[in-house]
Amino acid sequence: MSTSSAQDDRSRTPRLVLAILVIGVIATPILAFPYVLLDRAASRIDVTTDLAWALLVVHVATAATAMLLGALQFVPRIRANRRRHRIIGRTFLGFGTVAFVLTGIPLAITTPDGNITRYGVLIPAVLWPLLAVTAWRAIRRGDVVRHREWMVRLYAVTFFAITTRLLVPLLLLVQVPVMQSRYDGDVQAAVEATIPYGQWLGWMINLVIAQLIIRRWRSRPETAPI
Repeated sequence: MSTSSAQDDRSRTPRLVLAILVIGVIATPILAFPYVLLDRAASRIDVTTDLAWALLVVHVATAATAMLLGALQFVPRIRANRRRHRIIGRTFLGFGTVAFVLTGIPLAITTPDGNITRYGVLIPAVLWPLLAVTAWRAIRRGDVVRHREWMVRLYAVTFFAITTRLLVPLLLLVQVPVMQSRYDGDVQAAVEATIPYGQWLGWMINLVIAQLIIRRWRSRPETAPI
């Protein structure tokens, strides 16, 4: 591949990034709608106290913002402008810290939905600051490659809530043959029982995909973003 062709490829927005942006733009208003309107009755997440509800509203708003900002960081034309890339990156880290550390961890610990749900959301909430600090330390020592790789992993965790909501309908379809015997035909009961497993799979699958992308970059450096 010629140098100009490689540069052209690197300047194009990857299809996966475009897909994430489209899904994010479509899904975010739908998922955040009850919380923007402060409609507790329409919330898809159960909370038992007013404080937990306030944390949930802040969590949804900041997590959605972080998810969209993080996706923009993978757009080559945005990343090429260092000042813009730095500003968006710092803003992403700020919103993500609020979403996963300041609100996500307390919500996970106090969830009334049992241990499967608790640890399914607590683990990614704890992983988030660990990955963020590792990525920040890499760029502080000038290791751009490792910084990029850790940011990919960090964004994989950031995006897990959307992946969960895409997986749950698929998991329900797999259970159709046993829906009657297992749930007495109660679709709502099936949804409630399936969501916790979707939460676990959401961040696990995202991290696997992130690692596959990183391995591809390592084996084919010409495919890696600048």
